[in-house]
Amino acid sequence: MKYARLTKEQFDELHAEFASFLATQAIDKAEWDSLKENKPEVAEQELDVFSDLIWEGVLSRAEFLEHFSKNHIFLFQCFETHVQSIVLKSLVPETDFLTQEGLQWLSDNMFTETIEMKVGKKVFTEDRNASIFELIQQGAFLSDGQLFKQINSIIES
Repeated sequence: MKYARLTKEQFDELHAEFASFLATQAIDKAEWDSLKENKPEVAEQELDVFSDLIWEGVLSRAEFLEHFSKNHIFLFQCFETHVQSIVLKSLVPETDFLTQEGLQWLSDNMFTETIEMKVGKKVFTEDRNASIFELIQQGAFLSDGQLFKQINSIIES
């Protein structure tokens, strides 16, 4: 398995897609039920293959990621060969970017000496999708990129 197995909730959401996936392998509901009962290891492999297919599709389309922690915000834009990053760090220890108040504080103090901002670029040294998946495993989530674009446009002007 290249990535991670989808959660039960994700499988529930993708029920129709999973049924289609099984159908492409000539596995109908009766056969699937039989596999789960009599050959659970084969059923597990099917779940893993499907999970990897879904992850591959999601990661291939991923462009923006965000990761929030108490005092840091990591913003990423993923390209084919590299990732651009903007890292915001509060120099005020009491700030908590995980709260609405912390985000409001950021908005009010964005371009003051209380916010440290770093911009970076990292070339993918391994598979692009695996690198993005690693960021997700560390707590990043896919985003529409609005925050990255706003800050980047201010930095570039």
